[in-house]
Amino acid sequence: MTLVKFNSENNKKNAAVPSLNSVFDSIFNDTFFSDRMVTRVPATNISESTDHYHVELAAPGLKKEDFKLKLEGDVLSISVDQLNQDDAQDRTYAKKEYSYSSFVRSFTLPESVNADQIEAKYQDGVLCINIPKREEAKMVTRQIEIK
Repeated sequence: MTLVKFNSENNKKNAAVPSLNSVFDSIFNDTFFSDRMVTRVPATNISESTDHYHVELAAPGLKKEDFKLKLEGDVLSISVDQLNQDDAQDRTYAKKEYSYSSFVRSFTLPESVNADQIEAKYQDGVLCINIPKREEAKMVTRQIEIK
């Protein structure tokens, strides 16, 4: 198998119509265009401590009432269903990058969670969900004697 290294600079120089390549590059590399090609869901951090799992979802500009958390079996779903309202109807935008719309993030929880005691809070643009572990699933640490 032969790997061929792609060098976009060489392709621009050797192209039959170099200006055409730069037009396509400017269209497809534009952040306005490329942002719309990527699904917009909030970034999430998932961590584990001794007795909890922690899910942190970055969602600035929302209110805690905008979120819906649902647990079906072992799947935790976080959703926001928000309508975009354009308050500035007298403006014509050249570029409009921030708009919050609907999204759903789903996470399959391990069997070791205590689903009855899941807690969530929204503060400073971050939704924090603390998922406690069952007593038997908590990490036990002990000192092991070396003989």
